[in-house]
Amino acid sequence: MNIPMKLGGFAVVLAVVFGGAVAVGNATGSWVPRTERVEHNAHGATSATSTSALAASGAADAPLASSDSEPATTMADTSPTGLTATDSGYTFLPEATSLPSGENVGVTFRIMGLDGRPVTKYETTHDKDLHLIAVRRDMAGFQHGHPNLEASGVWHTQLDLSPGPWRLFADFKPAGADDLTLGTDVSVADDYHPQPLPAPSKTTTVDDYTVTLTGDLSAGNSSKLTLSVSRGGAPVTDLQPYLAAYGHLVVLRSDDLAYLHVHPEGAPGDGVTKPGPDVTFYATTPSTGTYRMFLDFQHNGVVRTAEFTATATDFRPSPTEATPPPTAGAQPGGHH
Repeated sequence: MNIPMKLGGFAVVLAVVFGGAVAVGNATGSWVPRTERVEHNAHGATSATSTSALAASGAADAPLASSDSEPATTMADTSPTGLTATDSGYTFLPEATSLPSGENVGVTFRIMGLDGRPVTKYETTHDKDLHLIAVRRDMAGFQHGHPNLEASGVWHTQLDLSPGPWRLFADFKPAGADDLTLGTDVSVADDYHPQPLPAPSKTTTVDDYTVTLTGDLSAGNSSKLTLSVSRGGAPVTDLQPYLAAYGHLVVLRSDDLAYLHVHPEGAPGDGVTKPGPDVTFYATTPSTGTYRMFLDFQHNGVVRTAEFTATATDFRPSPTEATPPPTAGAQPGGHH
């Protein structure tokens, strides 16, 4: 995905978005998706409308609004990303929108193309043809996975799913087309106990690693964010490349899970970028408010995820902070 990152918007009402999905499935084979309605706002309460529903009914230009928060302010001039299951003629179509809770739950889906058939050819971005991000609506659960693709265009993966409403994001680049992020909702069975969002903090821990954040989100502007990894009080200077980078960062807006792409500064093997302790990113948030940040990094053969809560203000950074420098050997596009 290209800088600046694109995001905005709300959850998908799958029954409306996929009102024609059965016909598509029948036209392309015997596989027919289940279309249970999954209607909830950012924190799991029921809701009757969504941006996706408006888009499916031809009202895609309707203004975005959150059902449980004040309208976002200081909006950037960017198009939504990951807010609907359909964009640019491509559709993220899960086999089921109601899933059991537990470990290694099977998840199957297709990406339907412009011709109404499953997409079977993709361009690799950061070592993978598709990145699947799964996050529970209260953001107490997060997973970044890489499903397996059948020749027929069916994707398969397994996720550890706790009860409650979840948002799935498919981040990919169809062959010959632009990068896309499509989002869809699924409901996971059993009693849901939403957790409060942790307070904003510049430091977090995962296992015996400490990750420190330097920099602040700035609404409508590119912000430089540096995440420093240490272990036992000592800086980690031998981070391992993971998906062609030393770190991958996903940022989600708390009220509606609007999806933000961020890009790291430098790349492994470019002769400049060091393998830690610092991993630097440039991020542009579309509005003021609270965001959740998920950093994937690899050390000693294990990928870990550090999580932060951060607040985007209306502060405007200096020109040197606002524009990332050119990066030699960086891989364009894709999820970071």
